[in-house]
Amino acid sequence: MGLIQLENMEFYAFHGHYMEERIVGNRFIVNLTIETDLVKPAGSDRLEETLNYQEVYQVVREEMLKESHLLEHIASRILDSLYANFKNIEKATIKISKMNPPLGGKVGCASITLTR
Repeated sequence: MGLIQLENMEFYAFHGHYMEERIVGNRFIVNLTIETDLVKPAGSDRLEETLNYQEVYQVVREEMLKESHLLEHIASRILDSLYANFKNIEKATIKISKMNPPLGGKVGCASITLTR
């Protein structure tokens, strides 16, 4: 087993509970860890025997473009889509951070982490 990690993927998207958040948008940082068997690709050096990072990124990007009210919902959608598109995922953990959330004070980010 091994871990594939895509870290600090940055998106500008229109997610939030409040209408203003969905109009103005915000910056989001996504970190993804996928547990999968890396023994075969480590020996063969063949892309088709591992997860293609670019394809994984595109799945995350497509889901981040769909408007949602909650970070939890976005994370669940991303995991659903990853498992539907890549059969060799053993376990995946996603962390989504909303930068400078409108909480009434100075907060760097609000984050959720979901593992499946």
